[in-house]
Amino acid sequence: MVRIPWAPEYPVETERLDLRPHRMADLDDLHRYHSDPEVVRYIPWPVRTLDETRAALESRTHQGVVFEPGQWLVLAMQVRDTGRVIGEVLLKYDSETDARGELGYAMAADVAGRGYATEAARAVLGLAFDDFGLHRVIARLDARNEASARLLHRLGMRQEAHFRQDEWFKEEWTDTLVFAMLAEEWRA
Repeated sequence: MVRIPWAPEYPVETERLDLRPHRMADLDDLHRYHSDPEVVRYIPWPVRTLDETRAALESRTHQGVVFEPGQWLVLAMQVRDTGRVIGEVLLKYDSETDARGELGYAMAADVAGRGYATEAARAVLGLAFDDFGLHRVIARLDARNEASARLLHRLGMRQEAHFRQDEWFKEEWTDTLVFAMLAEEWRA
């Protein structure tokens, strides 16, 4: 049974990260990756100016609690040792009837490949299944995003679909991969 309203106890601690709602003080760290063309290449927002990042951050500061289907829980990935926000991890409460959610993440390029995104996403899957009571979590990604597909495999998610040219994304037709995990698979 899905619990609403829902928010974890903050910060959600992993081995190296504190996951928490964004604060306006995160602006410079957030802008570092929101303005990086390589980071946003496969993410559904454009390269952002500082003002655009500020507007996005203002919205994110209110996304630490989920009240109803369709809302995203958006958490900053803060490195505990340095205090730097290196990315964000997201969980959408997609459907009350189906107890379904969607996982997402974005991270600064200079810290990619160090396991931070896997660590954060694993923690959010734990929240989704163990605390929030979801039955199924999916992740959708541009099929060219091989690093993200590898991350989802590491988490134990399985690829369920490859949709061919199903989305007009950033001025071109792109393929979408869909990965999924059930609560029973998470617990196994």
